[in-house]
Amino acid sequence: MTMSPVLADAAVDVVFPIEGQTLPRDYAQALQQAMSEKLSWLDADPVAGIHPIKVVQGNDDQALLSRRTSLLLRVGAGRADELLALAKLDLSVGGHLLRLSRPHLRELLAHTTLYAYRVAAESADELTFMAAVERELAEWSIGGERVCGKRQRMMVSGRVLDTFSLMLHSLPPEQSLRLQQHGLGSYRLLGCGIFVPHRSAAAVGS
Repeated sequence: MTMSPVLADAAVDVVFPIEGQTLPRDYAQALQQAMSEKLSWLDADPVAGIHPIKVVQGNDDQALLSRRTSLLLRVGAGRADELLALAKLDLSVGGHLLRLSRPHLRELLAHTTLYAYRVAAESADELTFMAAVERELAEWSIGGERVCGKRQRMMVSGRVLDTFSLMLHSLPPEQSLRLQQHGLGSYRLLGCGIFVPHRSAAAVGS
């Protein structure tokens, strides 16, 4: 993997260390609601996205948090100072208490390989999903090689939302930054369509 130290002006990640033990297994919408109660501008911000939180895999409704887990909030650079000034945030996520400690900034870098844990799909059909991906990437003039991975399901307002993991590799620096800044598809505050650097295509099925 090659990496350019080109920094993105349009978006950054604000990293909040988490103090907490558990979350609902399907926590995404409850987390969005809890964050929106604390940050009144969040729902209306077109850049904002909440990264998926790492939890211990399992089938129980309650998920254990991984050690040293953080919550990452992708926002426009103009929001960074406001968030960095926060000493802490206490959240109730579906009845589970999370305390977010003082955050730090992580700027976006132009990696050639990017990975999204989940991208929202219109249906469970992979071919339909990839056709929609191709159309949106073409609108943003983003090339690279695409690798579609695992299908997952999540509940959103009482209905099932299908998602797929997705990897793009062989991206030029400016396209890598563009994809990280704009994301792909909808439901960014539910952790969908947010791309992060990755070292290997082996993770796309995880």
